[in-house]
Amino acid sequence: MLTVIGRTSSINLRKVLWTCDEIGVSFHREDAGPDLPTLNPNALIPVLRDGDFVLWESNAICRYLARKHGRTDLLPADPRAQADVERWMDWQAGDLNSAWRYAFMALVRNNPAFTDAAQIAASTAQWNRHIAILSRQLARTGAFVTGKTFTLADVVIGLAVQRWLMTPIDRPAMPSVLAYQARLLERPPFRVWGANGEP
Repeated sequence: MLTVIGRTSSINLRKVLWTCDEIGVSFHREDAGPDLPTLNPNALIPVLRDGDFVLWESNAICRYLARKHGRTDLLPADPRAQADVERWMDWQAGDLNSAWRYAFMALVRNNPAFTDAAQIAASTAQWNRHIAILSRQLARTGAFVTGKTFTLADVVIGLAVQRWLMTPIDRPAMPSVLAYQARLLERPPFRVWGANGEP
């Protein structure tokens, strides 16, 4: 059985657990212990243990699970379609995450290191700008991030959308994003790991 290490309040851990649920693979979750730095040199969660194989970085774990279980619906075999999914996953991990970090740490986590009002405002503006990019993409596809079918891009971005909606910021109206979240809510794994009260 797979072991997934990390706390369930972590958005990155929930990516992995949602992917496991979509695939239908059993897993055991445990909190990180003092051996975390030996499993991941960054000492961050999540970490996946699959027998003697240890993997860190949440998006890499999601891709590994989809490939291992032959889930070409989640990560297509066709090189172009696969690159499209991975492009949006990388955009989430890099551009989108960088945009929201300051505002989220200030307004949700109440971290005392994140109290500068100008930086909160700048982070919020960047966050909304990136969600607007997603909104235009969703308006084009009319369904999910890369097209008519659900993929791993929707796992990682769906959680980010949920975080955006739950953070107390001013948000412009984006009907295509709200319609997207409604489609995600039709999936039981999203209701468990995404729309579960955790931002």
